Amino acid sequence: MAQRAFNLPNMLTYARILAVPLVVLCFFLEGRLQSSDFARWSALAIFVVASITDYLDGYLARAWKQTSNIGRMLDPIADKLLVATCLLLLAADTDNRGGIAGWSLWAAIIILCREILVSGLREYLAALKVSVPVTQLAKWKTAIQMVAIAFLLAGPAGDKIFPLTTQIGLVLLWIAALVTLYTGYDYFRAGLKHIMDE
Repeated sequence: MAQRAFNLPNMLTYARILAVPLVVLCFFLEGRLQSSDFARWSALAIFVVASITDYLDGYLARAWKQTSNIGRMLDPIADKLLVATCLLLLAADTDNRGGIAGWSLWAAIIILCREILVSGLREYLAALKVSVPVTQLAKWKTAIQMVAIAFLLAGPAGDKIFPLTTQIGLVLLWIAALVTLYTGYDYFRAGLKHIMDE
């Protein structure tokens, strides 16, 4: 049991969870929410490494036949913690024009609400011993979402190198939000018949 809990795929998942407070720390280096260029590049670097572990932990667990219950439980939690934390930081960064503000807040709200609703649905269906597989479109949604957040974390610091960095991030965030709505509907449609049967 302990050996499975501390295999490499699970260690990568734990590292992704530990990356969450590190990203937050980057934005509070000066004791208050302050996204200097250094803070943004640091947060982006941590986020990119954490996103790569998201792909690696699942791949290695399947390839090495090291899947475990704790890994299956923590993997989606780690993803949601990382995404939710970054979206909240970007929305809270009102002093900086690179944050999520105005209408773009709706995109972040849609993404966060979908994650909470689908998690609740999955938990309910798990109690009924019903599994809802992750669709290919949901995987694309996650990829678009991660790329959008990466661009937005770079934000104004990235704009100094490539002026459209923030705009690309916001466009991708809206695309992710729209795909999120569709995949969320897909999950509820798949789970609804089991709920109605009860």
